[in-house]
Amino acid sequence: MVATRLELNLMRLLSRCEALAAERRDPEEWRLEKYVAALEDMLRELKKQASKPAPELLNEYSRKVDFLKGLLEAEKLSSSTEKALANQFLAPGRTPTTAKERTPATKTVHLQTKARCTGKMRSELLGTVRCGAAASLVQISPLLPLCSCRGLTSDEKQSAVELDAVLQHHQDMQEKLAEEMLGLARSLKNNTLAAQNVIKQDNQTLSHSLRMADQNFEKLKDESDRLEQHAKKSVNWLLWIMLIVVCFIFISMILFIRIFPKLK
Repeated sequence: MVATRLELNLMRLLSRCEALAAERRDPEEWRLEKYVAALEDMLRELKKQASKPAPELLNEYSRKVDFLKGLLEAEKLSSSTEKALANQFLAPGRTPTTAKERTPATKTVHLQTKARCTGKMRSELLGTVRCGAAASLVQISPLLPLCSCRGLTSDEKQSAVELDAVLQHHQDMQEKLAEEMLGLARSLKNNTLAAQNVIKQDNQTLSHSLRMADQNFEKLKDESDRLEQHAKKSVNWLLWIMLIVVCFIFISMILFIRIFPKLK
């Protein structure tokens, strides 16, 4: 199927957005956000057209646009941990946008974004390694002189506090996600049990209706047979009565002719 002009414009703009997403952008960069909004409008218009592409191709366009939109939302988050977690849930495209691409550009952008977030988290953690090691030594060997920790600077202490905050935040997010997953699992189980009970009741009602229909059919069949037999009996009695009347009239005519001869 030949691509329409709107679809070609959508592919060009999508390729441009993927190229912008792969670059390192300033926080004040506004073009990508405007381009993604235009992509959403063009995609809605493309779905309304009569000569629209195949459903698989439309789903691929929607997948890529949703990926770019989610990427912009993830970049607006404050901490690198939240950005990394948000990037984990992004789903890049499965096919290349243009014929020049060997691998989907959105997949490359996804890998680059994950690497950037991982690098930022690593830099935050590596800045507090020495302080963390010193704190571990203090916890493992409480008999060591406390003067070894007194030599820590205020920056190292601040880094240790930030490391604890990052780890605590990450642990809280994991616990929150685990609780949400458990809640979703419970709600899914309850919905499944409720649907199972409703289906069971519907099956029982349907079985009862089928039994009643069979019983009514059998009764209707018996009544039809009885009515047919009764109709046959009525026809037989009427036929015999008519024959008797005809015979009586015939014999009466013969007797009348014999008794009253023909006048001369």
